[in-house]
Amino acid sequence: MPSLSDLGQLPKRLVLGRAVRSDRLGESLLPKRYALPIFASDPLSSVAYATQEILIVLTLAGTAFLYLAPWLAVAVVLLLITVVLSYRQVVHAYPSGGGDYEVAMKNHGQFAALVVASALLVDYVMTVAVSVSAGTDNIISAFPSLNEYRVPIAVGLVALLAAANLRGVRESGKAFAVPTYLFISGIAVLIVTGLIRYFFTDAGIVSETAQYTVTPEPAYESVAGLALLFFALRAFASGCTALTGVEAIANGVPAFKPPKSRNAATTLALMGGVAAAMFAGVTALALLADVKYVEHPCDLNGFANCETEPQRTVIAQLAAAVFGGDASVGFFFIQAATALVLVLAANTAFNGFPLLGSVLAQDRFMPRQLHTRGDKLVFSNGILLLAGFAMLLIVAFDADVSQLIQLYIIGVFTSFTIGQWGMVRHWNREMRSEQDAVARRRMRRSQIINTIGGSLTTVVLVIIVLTKFTHGAWLVLVAMPILFVLMRGINRHYSHVSEQLVPDTDSRLLPSKVHAVVLVSKVHKPTLRALAFARATRPDELTALTVNVDDADTRALQADWERYDIPVSLTVVESPYREITRPVVDFVKGIRRDSPRELVVVFVPQYVVGHWWENVLHNQSALRLRARLQFQPGVMITTVPWQLESSVGRDDDANGGPAPGDLRRGLTDDQVDASPYG
Repeated sequence: MPSLSDLGQLPKRLVLGRAVRSDRLGESLLPKRYALPIFASDPLSSVAYATQEILIVLTLAGTAFLYLAPWLAVAVVLLLITVVLSYRQVVHAYPSGGGDYEVAMKNHGQFAALVVASALLVDYVMTVAVSVSAGTDNIISAFPSLNEYRVPIAVGLVALLAAANLRGVRESGKAFAVPTYLFISGIAVLIVTGLIRYFFTDAGIVSETAQYTVTPEPAYESVAGLALLFFALRAFASGCTALTGVEAIANGVPAFKPPKSRNAATTLALMGGVAAAMFAGVTALALLADVKYVEHPCDLNGFANCETEPQRTVIAQLAAAVFGGDASVGFFFIQAATALVLVLAANTAFNGFPLLGSVLAQDRFMPRQLHTRGDKLVFSNGILLLAGFAMLLIVAFDADVSQLIQLYIIGVFTSFTIGQWGMVRHWNREMRSEQDAVARRRMRRSQIINTIGGSLTTVVLVIIVLTKFTHGAWLVLVAMPILFVLMRGINRHYSHVSEQLVPDTDSRLLPSKVHAVVLVSKVHKPTLRALAFARATRPDELTALTVNVDDADTRALQADWERYDIPVSLTVVESPYREITRPVVDFVKGIRRDSPRELVVVFVPQYVVGHWWENVLHNQSALRLRARLQFQPGVMITTVPWQLESSVGRDDDANGGPAPGDLRRGLTDDQVDASPYG
């Protein structure tokens, strides 16, 4: 029959499954077929909203500048290819999983590394919030009646993702592989079918918004000159959301099966090729089908129910146009696959954030708890922390992608830029010590790739900051310095603690005397046990101490003390205000003041109860005393537990042997077996 402690673990086991031994860590490493959906679902799924974000910006000026969309898409694809090639160099040079953070730390120093870390941490949280909100949008596009439940749906999806990741890397990989591959195949069928219908049939493809016109925003009616350039750059910056998550593979190299670097680089190349093809195809279809998507639905002239109904996403409009309406099997398949993969795209962050947090914790820039693996050999604390912050963002912004997207990609392009210039320095250093001509040519080629990548990402970062700052990006630029200062503070704390804990000659000196103090409230078994333990340590001086808060009780205690003929004198300290903690602390301070080199050991008897409600029935004076005494130098606190009958057998390791207290009660082994507490 399961014990109460086993029943208490039941909810945890239902969510996480059975715990995994540490020596089975190698079994959780990922082959490429699972690594692709786990680490690349974010950039692969971004095709569902990257084209949409370009259209949102361009339609601010009506339809006059939609001709810029293909050129902007080409620029995004070229940037994606460059960044992928650049990160392949990172994967080979730094396979330990630190990614841009490790590159920055080793080539730029601590300041740049913490800037990268703060940028990535913010961006991982944004990835979860944006991806889940975009997935919720696609669910609502298929079922508009769910619009009023947008926030609860998004929060629930984050909770499900966290639970899946807490079950372990391989298990989450198996769960996420099918939707990701279904999405890739679905988008491929959508693109091929759409292009065939447009070029080889009379039916063509016409979106539901093709006949609508767009009312331009007042400030965008006559954009020209530098304003037009700024306008185009803003649309390009929005399209760069297609690059989010590229860095996750570089951060997750340790999770790959050997050879780790080669498998990670191959996965990175596959991800880049598939993402570029899908983004280009969706953008081409959107332009051929004359899709319109605006920031404010009522700017669509002809959208009759703009006040009450959400506008369909670009993917939803394309699926309806290609597969014959919003009641077709193809439409629902694309919507289901898109919604699933967008939600699962957040998994990129659920892998990247805990791994980065673990590296930061190892370097003492984050709490050590983030470096601890949970029952399923994953960094559970990092997963829970990420889920909590993402839920807060979703609630704060009502799961609105248009609002959240403005805070997006600043962090990732900050890390891109610093990381790529760090790789240029890395290759400079490597070439100075390399004599082999073939190896030097290979390094020079890698350096050229990283230089191009660093130059492009620097330009894009400036564009993103300038075009998105007033639209909400300033929040990210505020959050990053706060995180930076927090990490520096944590590091200073750990460094200061380490300095204080370095052994010195004084640490090896024995105390001149040991003075044991046993706290006494009554003459009962816990007190006598504490006295016996204190005497067994053979201190130089032993004091049994009680606090007089009630004269009658103190006199009764003194009488019992004499009646039991206890071989230690009882010391009574007065407490006119009926306090217990302060008189004890003052007494201990007095010992230390009279003899600073004397060690004081305070023995605190304490009941151990078996039920939470029993704690309410006993005062917590022992806890308060320990809390105060632990701040006194030269004082040690020894808790002497006394297990009451309700606590017997509550430990997980109980195996039917003698229960605590049985031998003291004089019970034999046979009697123990017969006891209801045995």
